[in-house]
Amino acid sequence: MRRAAATIGLLAGLCLGTAGSAMAQTMGIAAPLSGPMQILGRQVETGGRLAASALKLDVVVADDACTAEGGKSAAEALIAAKVTAVVGFLCYEAAITALPRLKDAGIPTMTLGVRANSLTDAREKTDWPVFRLGPRSDSERDAVGALMTRLWRDELFAIVDDGTIYGRELAESFRAAAEQAGLKAVMVDTFRPAMENQVGLVGRLRRSGATHVFVGGDADDVAIMARDAAGMGAAMTFAGGETLRMPAGSVPIAPGTIMIGLPDLAEAAPASVARRFRTADIIPEGYMLPAYAGVEIIAAASRTSADELKALRTDTFETAIGPVRFDAKGDLADNPFRAFRFNGSKFITVEDQ
Repeated sequence: MRRAAATIGLLAGLCLGTAGSAMAQTMGIAAPLSGPMQILGRQVETGGRLAASALKLDVVVADDACTAEGGKSAAEALIAAKVTAVVGFLCYEAAITALPRLKDAGIPTMTLGVRANSLTDAREKTDWPVFRLGPRSDSERDAVGALMTRLWRDELFAIVDDGTIYGRELAESFRAAAEQAGLKAVMVDTFRPAMENQVGLVGRLRRSGATHVFVGGDADDVAIMARDAAGMGAAMTFAGGETLRMPAGSVPIAPGTIMIGLPDLAEAAPASVARRFRTADIIPEGYMLPAYAGVEIIAAASRTSADELKALRTDTFETAIGPVRFDAKGDLADNPFRAFRFNGSKFITVEDQ
């Protein structure tokens, strides 16, 4: 992020100078601007302010510190400032203390980073006017089951996991979806992670006849398995979850590796949005584009309907991160996870190949 800190001050001036604009709307931004998560919070602030400037909205920013007390304080500050909607909240602890207060004040809220299913699963009980602009915690598992079953329907595949909760649940999602589709893995196993080599595991995989292997584990383990398979002359394609986007260790990711992960939002941003970031001398990263999209959605809902909540529940919005629509609970109607294949330098959407 270049000159982001300096740019925030400029954007603040732009936004505060829009009082009395045609849209009588004050956008609230809640983000961790202190503590260990503040670098992500600044991304939210930067993206939100840039969108508010482009849309000529006033903006009020509150620090939720990613804590329960911070969420309460942020909500109270935003209510006092008479904001009409709030975008932000990266942390569950802050969100769940803020939402009851924002609900009582009639303020719809769009969270950017809270994945806990309970945030929206309890909507009928809580009646919180909350919408989630990021994935649920089960979105990755659901995508693995659906996408890998389709991709490897005609392959001899194995499923292995590293024994962690994350790895085991990811692997089990694929196994269950495959069996429901009438498919069966030639081998299911648990491996010891963070080893210098996985020769023993790869040997068992080769003897099983597997040509494709789904790994519930991290990027380093997937890379080591692919290296060892190549060294043994075993032609195998490996796949894993979104951890494959993590920086590679000493062993690079093998070309052809499949990842079920989230798209690179900066690559898909509309030209007009990319141009605004360039003009502000900001490289869009992290939560900047989701925050920008959140402000766009709230503004569009307010413009198109006297009932903002109804519009948020029913409309499709064109945003900086693509079309967005919410389901009845306030979650994204479409699972954002996609299948990608590594081409030696980057992950490319499978459908584009």
